[in-house]
Amino acid sequence: MNKFFITIFALSFTGAFLAFFAFSSAQPEKVLSVSNIQHQQEKKVEVISEVITDKEPVQILFGGDMMFDRYMRQTGENKGYKYIISDMTDLFNEVDCVVANLEGPVTDNTSVSVGSEFGSPNNYRFTFDSASVEMLQKNNFCAVNIGNNHIGNFGVEGVVQTKEFVRANGVHYFGDTGIEDEQRYFIQDFDGVKIAFVNYNQFTKNALSHTLDDMKSIKDNSDFVVVYTHWGEEYKTQSRENEQNIAHQFIDVGADVIIGSHPHVVQEKEVYKGKTIYYSLGNFVFDQYFSNETKKGLLVQATFDTDNDTIIFEEHEVKLTPSGNTLLIR
Repeated sequence: MNKFFITIFALSFTGAFLAFFAFSSAQPEKVLSVSNIQHQQEKKVEVISEVITDKEPVQILFGGDMMFDRYMRQTGENKGYKYIISDMTDLFNEVDCVVANLEGPVTDNTSVSVGSEFGSPNNYRFTFDSASVEMLQKNNFCAVNIGNNHIGNFGVEGVVQTKEFVRANGVHYFGDTGIEDEQRYFIQDFDGVKIAFVNYNQFTKNALSHTLDDMKSIKDNSDFVVVYTHWGEEYKTQSRENEQNIAHQFIDVGADVIIGSHPHVVQEKEVYKGKTIYYSLGNFVFDQYFSNETKKGLLVQATFDTDNDTIIFEEHEVKLTPSGNTLLIR
């Protein structure tokens, strides 16, 4: 009887061993599949990494000269500052950032140009209410150029107040104001796309060397370099040879696009070595209604694409009305 049970046990053990061996022999495919899964996961991680490192194109809208004193101050106080550029709000919100020239200081001083005699010194001495900068911030302005011939209308204190008011309202600034050892350039990081804003202000001492030094400083820390200039001769629709030579020099040392201001009228554009130069965008916000040319302006919408290392431009014409607002020509 015992031999019977021993025989049954031996047969059961042998069957179990054979079954286990057969099961184990079938496992290499599953071990290999785990390895394949790990390999596939690594490949997926690589693909995801590639997607993450892709950088979306950045759209910046550039405008010309903005002045918020004299009649423009009265318009802002009577109708609200948002009225002045309300016709362009949709366009502002379609881009990542709006940049233009702030043609004067933002201070707590009382205006001396409101009500002044046309042509008198005070008629050209500007100070802007901080409400104007608050309005710009609400309309997607990320930065303003303050390197121009009116920024010093209220002295160094006026420049200092301008920087404080602009910064307090969430807007960045850049520009050569003539103050020694100031930070003149600004680099904005748009989700990994770094765009540097450098100013050339012909009205400051050592202007050219300042701009070239700034371009050298930001060269290795930016994807694109924008040089925003304040230059040229007022009310002339053609740039001079001097501005043309300077523009070419800027491009030769690394500028990707040049945006000009100061003449108060739109001037020609030029493509030099594949880079675009807008010599003057004319007026953007101003009360100069004495000629057709000063009542016209140009907005330039630039799309910066790091993947293709290109900048695509789209132009929008505007007109300034005696009602105190700027209209988009559709």
